[in-house]
Amino acid sequence: MSRTSTAEVRKLTDADINEQIDEVRRELFDLRFQQATRQLSNSHRFKEARIKLAQLLTVQKERSSSDSSS
Repeated sequence: MSRTSTAEVRKLTDADINEQIDEVRRELFDLRFQQATRQLSNSHRFKEARIKLAQLLTVQKERSSSDSSS
């Protein structure tokens, strides 16, 4: 998973953001499952996935709050 800047995330459409949120949540689930079965070799992927999820959720929240205030 490559590091994505928040500016790049803001360029995405709402549908793309929702899709990526689902993908990252699925990846986090898989990582937790791999860790529980001791198959995880790259534990740093947790941090990367959490950061990406936080960026996506932040942009999604910004858009929803700006839509409701308009």
